[in-house]
Amino acid sequence: MKLGFVSDSLGSLSLNEMLDNAARLGVSGVEVNTCGWSTAPHFRLLEMLNSASARKAFRKVFDDRGLEIIALNANGNPLHPTDASQREGLKNTIRVAGELGIKTVCAMSGLPAGNAQDSMPNWVVSSWPPETQEILRFQWEEKLFPFWSDIAALAVENGVERIALELHGNQCVYNVPSLKKLRDEIGSLIGANLDPSHLFWMGADPLLAAEALGEAIYHVHAKDTLLNAPVQATTGLLENGSLMDIPARSWSYITLGFGHGEEWWRQFCYRLKMAGYDGWISIEHEDVLLNALEGLEKSVSLLQGVVPSAASDYRPQEI
Repeated sequence: MKLGFVSDSLGSLSLNEMLDNAARLGVSGVEVNTCGWSTAPHFRLLEMLNSASARKAFRKVFDDRGLEIIALNANGNPLHPTDASQREGLKNTIRVAGELGIKTVCAMSGLPAGNAQDSMPNWVVSSWPPETQEILRFQWEEKLFPFWSDIAALAVENGVERIALELHGNQCVYNVPSLKKLRDEIGSLIGANLDPSHLFWMGADPLLAAEALGEAIYHVHAKDTLLNAPVQATTGLLENGSLMDIPARSWSYITLGFGHGEEWWRQFCYRLKMAGYDGWISIEHEDVLLNALEGLEKSVSLLQGVVPSAASDYRPQEI
């Protein structure tokens, strides 16, 4: 496995400053945010799409530091019923990835409206009342399946081999069964970006999720979650309070090791190996209480001690 981080983790720094810190920290690459819910401070998507010289210059600043471009990340809602920009951003990201020779694009599945007349996304988290089933049928059969069939064709056309969907709340694909449902319909170009932080607050077990996903794991985000038991006891984990008010929330994204210790992350890496995954571990720092650079430094330090990097060479002796 190789260690890197998401570029927005140091979003307040310039591209060169961000990459200088990546080289200093000893990671092997950076995953680059391109659009969607990111302002993409390190990547001008349309310029990259239209200018070969801009793409060449972008790759050079990585090469000069011995860093790889891990993947392009177009996280957003590509099926938003009124905002087509997020959908076009994903398509353009795939086109740019093809021009750069990048094989993995990270995205989210999207969340459509509940029916053709709605103007807001609708996330169904219960099987009752019965209208929820018609919402799900509409979202999957009339929106997700056709959209991702087209996106898969676009990816193949541009030489992108993997679309890694983040299992994220407020998306149609948010857990192992929903990822498999879309993958079964669209094919093996669709896989998972396994981020344990989301599974923690949704009550799933990332260790067993890794086992269940197996070869469908195409990318891994490393982000931790604090489960705030005293608040959780009265509110549950369906939390819609401000992300900036950690004490008031039942869960929050925090720096690696502050929610789950080194032993847990060691087990996570080993479970990934057991599942056959030997790709990138990309740190995504979103802790609002810690300084971004300090939090990233602590996260890199923790993972450097637990991420296996060399190929296995053990063989039982012939006796």
